[in-house]
Amino acid sequence: MNRYEHGIRSALGLLCLAGSAIFFPVSLPAAGGGEIIVLTVRGPISPPVADYVERSVRAGRERGAALLVLELDTPGGLDASMRIITQAILNATIPVAVYVAPSGARAASAGTFITLAADIAAMAPGTTLGAAHPVNLVGTSDETTTAKAVNDAAAYCRSLAERRGRNGDWAEKAVRESASLTEAQALKDKVIDLVTSDLDGLLVALEGRELRRPEGPVVLHTRGLPVVRLPPDWQHRLLGWLADPNVAYLLLMLGMLGIFFELSHPGVILPGVIGGISLILAFYALQSLPVSAAGLLLIALAMVLFFAELKIVSHGILGVGAVIALTLGSVMLVRSPASWLRVSLLVIFPMVAVTALYFLVVLRLVLKARRGRPATGREGMVGAVGEALDDLAPAGNVFVHGEIWSAESSGIVRKGDRVRVAAVRGLTLEVRKDREE
Repeated sequence: MNRYEHGIRSALGLLCLAGSAIFFPVSLPAAGGGEIIVLTVRGPISPPVADYVERSVRAGRERGAALLVLELDTPGGLDASMRIITQAILNATIPVAVYVAPSGARAASAGTFITLAADIAAMAPGTTLGAAHPVNLVGTSDETTTAKAVNDAAAYCRSLAERRGRNGDWAEKAVRESASLTEAQALKDKVIDLVTSDLDGLLVALEGRELRRPEGPVVLHTRGLPVVRLPPDWQHRLLGWLADPNVAYLLLMLGMLGIFFELSHPGVILPGVIGGISLILAFYALQSLPVSAAGLLLIALAMVLFFAELKIVSHGILGVGAVIALTLGSVMLVRSPASWLRVSLLVIFPMVAVTALYFLVVLRLVLKARRGRPATGREGMVGAVGEALDDLAPAGNVFVHGEIWSAESSGIVRKGDRVRVAAVRGLTLEVRKDREE
C-alpha cells in the first residue's frame, strides 16, 4: 500500500466528482431489477478509480441490485483512494464481492485491503494477493513516521479481515512483512472465501450462500439474474489517462515547446494555444503525482537555456547545458519507489532527443538568417536592381522595388538602363549602371 499523498489531491477528487455527473448508460435495466452489477478495475488505485467504485456502489443500492462484483487487478495505489473504496464497500447496503481476476492478475498493496473488506473475497486460478507494506511515494522518511504508518496499516488490515471472519494474523503479516499468497494458499489459510475460474462460476458458487451483514443474515440468490457491466464513463477514463506519469510528462513537454515556439515566432497563435492547454492539463495531472520540485525546475531551466542559445553566441555551450538539464529534470520529475508511478526511460530519452533536435533545427535557421543579407529596410535596398526613368547626369529618378526613388550616379546612366543600388543616403539612392546588363 502507498501513502503520503499531496494535500492538493483533494482538488483532484472534487473535480472527479464534479466531472462525473453523467455515469451510467441509459440502456441499463430499470431500478430494482435484481441484477448483478459488475465493475472492472485494472491498474493503480487512484482518485478516479475511487470515485468510480464509490458511485457504482451507491448506484447499486439505488437500483436494488442483488450483488455487486468488483473484478480487480491492481499493483496497488494511493492510501486515501484505497480507504475511500474500502469505506464504500463496508458501508454498502448490498453485498459486495471482490474477484481477483483474470488468471495472472494480482491484488497487491492497496488491492489487498480492498479484497479483505468485501463480503465475499474470491480469486481466479493463477492470481496472487498481498505485499501490503506501506511505501512512501515522495521520498524517504524517518523511522518514527515509518513505524506509525506501518502500525496504522497493520491494524487497519487486521480489522478488515477479522470483521469478515478472515485470517487477521496473515492480514497483519501482509503489511509488516509484505507477505503474499497464491489463490490456493489464500483459500487454505482462510484469507479468501472462494477460488473460481470465471465470473459465471463465481455466481453459481454464491447461489444460496448466507452472509452475515449489519442488518442481519442475507442469503444470496444469484442464479439466473441478469449481469450488468458498468465500465467507467469517459470522464473517469480521461482522468485516469491524465494520472499516468508518462502522459503528464509528455503534456508538460508539449506545453513548454508550444509556448517556446509562440515566443520565438509571435503571431503564429496555434502553437501557443496548444501549448497553453497542454501545460494546464500537465499541471492538473502532476498534482496527483509525487513531483520533484528540483526536476520541474531543471526542465524549466533547460527551456531557458535553449532560448538563450538562440539569442547569445555561446558556440553550443548553452545548448549542451540545456540537454543535460532536460535529461536530469525528466528523470527526477516523478520520484517514487513504485515503478508504475514513475516516468518510463523509454519515454524520457526519445522526448529529450526530439526536443534537442527541434532546437538544433531552429538554431540552424536562426544562424542562417543572421548570416544572410537583410531583405527589408535600408540595408535590404543595397544591391537591389531597378530601371532608370531619366538620364542620370548625375541625378534623376529610378524605379526600384516597385517604387520611384530619387537617385544619383557617379557614372553615365541613360534612361531605360538597368541600375543597381550601391548605397542609401536618406531618401536618395546612390546607383551605378548594372554591369550584368
